Amino acid sequence: MEAPHIPATETAAASVRRSVDSPEQMQDLGRTLAKLLRPGDLVMLTGELGAGKTTLTRGLGEGLGVRGAVTSPTFVIARVHPSLTGGPALVHVDAYRLGGGLDEMEDLDLDVSLPESVVVVEWGDGKVEDLSEDRLHVIIHRVVGDTDDDRRVVTLLGYGARWAGVDLSA
Repeated sequence: MEAPHIPATETAAASVRRSVDSPEQMQDLGRTLAKLLRPGDLVMLTGELGAGKTTLTRGLGEGLGVRGAVTSPTFVIARVHPSLTGGPALVHVDAYRLGGGLDEMEDLDLDVSLPESVVVVEWGDGKVEDLSEDRLHVIIHRVVGDTDDDRRVVTLLGYGARWAGVDLSA
């Protein structure tokens, strides 16, 4: 397993690693993490194609009680899923096709949505860190050399005061 990319200039306020053995467990992890999320949270997802980023986000959507099926927003870049329960909306962004830097991200006006929503950005490395000092970075790695193609190691890193003292192992 290769080590996750962690910015050298930042120290996570909270961190945990978890093993995930199936897409169902990845979705369950999303439902569990949703219980920790609140309006204004930025969640950055990192992982190769097919790692489980959208599956995790589907679980987040279920846990947050949002409307609509959570699918990859690759071609529309961003989808808003309003809450059905009075909680925060889920803004799901796929930054894969966006160029580097914050300029194209600023065109999406995520900073306007962020205070009242949970914003989840796939492929956000180097693109969304400046949106908030507080963010949850979820890094998903396939277990290399394993005969079970569904096995993953998920590293959760909470940055900023928002995540200090938060138990990410729940």
